[in-house]
Amino acid sequence: MTSTATTRDVRGACPHDCPDTCALITQVDPQGVAVRVMGNPDHRHTDGALCTKVSRYTERTYHPQRLLTPLRRSGPKGSGQFEPVGWDEALDEIAQRLRAIAARDPQAVLPYSYAGTMGLVQGEAMAGRFFHRLGASLLDRTICASAGGEALVQTLGSKVGMKVEHFAQAKLILIWGSNSIASNLHFWRLAQQAKRDGARLVCIDPRRTETADKCHEHIALRPGTDAALAFALMHQLITHDWLDHDYIERHTQGWEGLRERALQWPPERAAEICGVPVQQIADLARAYGTTKPAAIRLNYGMQRVRGGGNAVRAIACLPALVGAWREPAGGMLLSASGFFPVQRAALQRPDLLAGRRTRTLNMSTIGNDLLRESSPGFGPKVEAVIVYNSNPVAVAPESAKVVQGFAREDLFTVVLEHFQTDTADHADVILPATTQLEHWDIHTSYGHTDVLLNRPAIAPVGLARSNTDIFRALAARMGFDEACFADDDLALCRTAFDPQVVDFQQLLEQGFTTLNLPEAPFAQGGFPTASGRCEFFSERLAARGQDGLPDHLPNFETVGSSPRFPLAMISPPARNFLNSSFVNVSSLRDIEGEPVLEIHAEDAAPRGIQSGQMVRVFNDRGEYRCKASVSKRARLGVVNGLGIWWRKLGPDGTNVNEVTSQHLTDMGGGPVFYDCLVEVAPA
Repeated sequence: MTSTATTRDVRGACPHDCPDTCALITQVDPQGVAVRVMGNPDHRHTDGALCTKVSRYTERTYHPQRLLTPLRRSGPKGSGQFEPVGWDEALDEIAQRLRAIAARDPQAVLPYSYAGTMGLVQGEAMAGRFFHRLGASLLDRTICASAGGEALVQTLGSKVGMKVEHFAQAKLILIWGSNSIASNLHFWRLAQQAKRDGARLVCIDPRRTETADKCHEHIALRPGTDAALAFALMHQLITHDWLDHDYIERHTQGWEGLRERALQWPPERAAEICGVPVQQIADLARAYGTTKPAAIRLNYGMQRVRGGGNAVRAIACLPALVGAWREPAGGMLLSASGFFPVQRAALQRPDLLAGRRTRTLNMSTIGNDLLRESSPGFGPKVEAVIVYNSNPVAVAPESAKVVQGFAREDLFTVVLEHFQTDTADHADVILPATTQLEHWDIHTSYGHTDVLLNRPAIAPVGLARSNTDIFRALAARMGFDEACFADDDLALCRTAFDPQVVDFQQLLEQGFTTLNLPEAPFAQGGFPTASGRCEFFSERLAARGQDGLPDHLPNFETVGSSPRFPLAMISPPARNFLNSSFVNVSSLRDIEGEPVLEIHAEDAAPRGIQSGQMVRVFNDRGEYRCKASVSKRARLGVVNGLGIWWRKLGPDGTNVNEVTSQHLTDMGGGPVFYDCLVEVAPA
């Protein structure tokens, strides 16, 4: 930490669900008030720059609607009517209710959390200990990245890839399913550096994003057709012999089977399915097969369809075919999180289950699960939900059912939050949580390979408490007397990594440290698979009765399959929001304006839709209303419902998830937000 006459600087880390995981500097005045949050210029990946959202973090911390005291429901579920209550009274009531439910069956209690913070401590450390000791249901945390993550595990052995800094030296960069300008700013700076040095940038995305505007080429394929495109690229690599035969022989498994499947995908077949010109596919294959080094920056948007896992598997095979992994600036990156040797068991203590076998519920089907009765196949009816670091009423699919579930009068709901979100409106008790400026935490990244430490910059605002403090207090009231519940946050930060791997003293001194990894981690193979090879054929998938090779799986809802709903809809994030975070920050919401649906002019005209007009977007699951934007950002036949707005801030108290489904992806059990057919009409 450094100081001036008027402020002191406190080092921290951005907690949000973004691959950049920036190092922060918070300037604090002599009265202990945070006056500015900025990027740490000493951290190479942050380089002093923050996104618009996080640069306004003080506006979030000191927001006039910040929750500063515990609240107890005083009106009907969902009414948003609450009265203040003391901490002791609130915690006593929660413990009493949980004890009574656990006496019948602790699996009737469900934790619900995700990436409101990516921190290892304020995320699932003390919370994991609490729920394991209780014997509550486990939560399968699938809502963002599970299909792509599982695909990487089945192909590369873990969530690993090239080092992000080496994209600056690539000569061809495929930005696949990512609006990097909005969601991966620091990678975009590296891509721009490569572009200035002569690299060609190609954006592959159904939407003409801000990133596509800045690339040399945009390939606007239909949602859910990415695997078809990947196989057509393989077809051309094979038929033109743009292959690295030595790398394939030494460092891959299942080549003959993959080759046979790829040869079934000439560019003409893929072009018809993807809805892009044949020549565009052929040209992309030539560029990828003949340009070295070539790098792929994949993101999670393209895996939110039925065949999302298979699509990621197919794309993950490409670098091995051309030997791109041989060079630091070649290969691909979806997630680097598998490089981090986090001691999760030491943090979350699954041993506290003490041999009890408890069910696992998928967070993406929360709408159905809250409406289910007890049954032998399901287990007990869910009687209590503890929500932290998430806003399921806004972000979970098929939200009419989610709302119906959370509106149950017999469901006891506790929400740990900064603001009165859509989910908090349905709580019985709301507990005010600290923001990142007010607590300790330790962070990995899925976009680079540094560990970051977050120091509290200010005292908790109002009566807010950290997640860890709340779960410690609940554990004490539940009579959980194991020593691990006394660990303070700094001790938990130290527990996250083996001290032989991560130098905690360096974290304390500079706020970040870099993992010791090879510059080109798979130049000589050595993938973290059982075979040590890039596994085109996964024996583990085959053992489950699944196809061991990747394939193209059509969407659940394919264009043309329903005359009533002829438009495909994707719901990418609005540029100034992050999932449902920051939606209530006035300056950011003012930039976004209001919920918008982008629609192509040729789709708008026959429907009598003009820009600025209110429209209703609907299917058999529900409907929501928003303003139309007749825009070149929308592909013909595809509408873009920008999200994720809080429901209460939408024109009719709903949002885009009113029309998404609870179907799950081919692997990883993820949601299929972008596998959705709708119709659009003037409101």
